[in-house]
Formats: sequence, structure tokens, C-alpha cells
Amino acid sequence: MKVQVAESAGFCFGVRRAIDSVYGEIDKNNGPIYTFGPIIHNEQVVDDLNSKGVQVIDDVENLKKISEGTVVIRSHGVAKNIYDILQHRHLNIVDATCPFVKKIHNIVARESEKGKIIIIIGNDKHPEVEGIKGWVKGKAIVINQAAQIEKLQIKENSSICIVSQTTFNHNKFKYLVEIIQKKGYDITVVNTICNATHVRQVEAKKISSEVEAMIVIGGKHSSNTQKLYDICKKECKNTYYIQTVNDLDLCELKSFESIGITAGASTPKNIIEEVHTECQK
Repeated sequence: MKVQVAESAGFCFGVRRAIDSVYGEIDKNNGPIYTFGPIIHNEQVVDDLNSKGVQVIDDVENLKKISEGTVVIRSHGVAKNIYDILQHRHLNIVDATCPFVKKIHNIVARESEKGKIIIIIGNDKHPEVEGIKGWVKGKAIVINQAAQIEKLQIKENSSICIVSQTTFNHNKFKYLVEIIQKKGYDITVVNTICNATHVRQVEAKKISSEVEAMIVIGGKHSSNTQKLYDICKKECKNTYYIQTVNDLDLCELKSFESIGITAGASTPKNIIEEVHTECQK
């Protein structure tokens, strides 16, 4: 069996930086450590941190109950009001927000300050998008489907700034922007899809078009992994979305002569290696 692993599979820069930040705080041993939401969308990593005493805070009300310790801002970033709460409670803040996400926060804050309506292309319920909305001063609209554009209640000639969730599908972003541009608005477009995401998507598309089966590895709540799966599924009908090697159906895989493997930005290298090894048996 021929097995091809994507070179871009696994941790991106922002995820690696966030994880290193938490483990660095563990090494300092300076009191309780919390993350606001899971540091990344990978259950194995979150479970390991939990075993080392790192607690996940899931909502603002529980955050307000913390009186001491360190709170690590996860890679997806958070709304401005979360920083305000942390500072008010005099908690130590370690900001592990991905720099590409932080750039979007700065863009929407600056452009909305000018009076522009902010359109975010992405998943409205994703923590990254929720964080971005929290930096907008004024109106923010989230879309991810063409049908939503037809329902926009924005006056013609309105000033608009369009940004994207960093892990959004690159081609779909361009497609949606083209539709919005026909609406007669005064538009500023900032493609904020991170380059690592684009490279991973392009490579996944290429590999999945060349193999009989494709394996996509990542957390079940990982947006960028879901996008990879969607891209691969269009190219290869035998595409499998798994979290760990335990999810593999080895009997079914034995019927294929060529397999491709890619993984989301929050997937540890050891999990990718385990899947690769299993496929070669």
C-alpha cells in the first residue's frame, strides 16, 4: 500500500505557540492555571493539560469567580470584554491568541471605529468568530452562505469592511466576496485567511485527487479540519474523518492501494505518525 502524508499536516505556528505558552506556565508552578475555553480543538491535548492541573473555564460567569492565578487566552482569541474582566480581577494574563487572529481584532476595531459595517465570513458559532465580533464597535454581520447575502439589510453605498475567519475555505471566501461586491456597497476587503490554512487546503485537494482513500485527522470541533474533510471528500469519495488511530477501520483500508493522510492545525505529530504507521502494516 502506498501512503502519502501531507507535509503541511499538523500543528500550525499559532497552535504550537499557544500550547507552548500553557506548558511554560505549568513549568513556572506559580499557582492555578486556567484557559478560557479549550486552548485548541484537540481533546488529547486538553486532557493532557487537565492531568497537569490546567482547568478550562467555559463561560464568563465562571471566569468572574476566579480570584487568583493565571488565565491563558486560547489560540482562537476572545472578545475585548474578557480582557476587561481579567484585568478588573487582577489575574495574570498570558495571551496565546494566534497573531493572525489578533490582526483581525485590530482590523475590525479600527475599521468599525471609522463607522464601517463589519462583515465576517465564517462560522457564527465558532469561538474565533465570537472573539472577532467582540472587537467590533458597531454593527457586525456573520455570513457563510450565498443565501445570507441576499437577506442583508444594508443600504446601498454603505461603507463595509469584509474579513474572514482564519480557517475558512479560500475559494468559498472569494466566491462570497464577489457576490457582495455586486451589491453596490463601498467595500474594503481584507483576506484574513492565514497562509498556513491555504497551503494545507491546496495540498489536501491535490493529494486526495491522487489516491483511492483519504484520511483527515483532527478534533471533532475543529473548523479547519472540517474544511479539509469537505475539500477532500469532493476529490475522493473514500474520505474518512478521524480523531485518533483508534477510529481507523483497518479492514476497510486494506482494500485500497493508495492512501493519503492530512491533519488539522490542532493535531499533534504523534497522532499523525500513529495513523501513518498503522496504514503501513
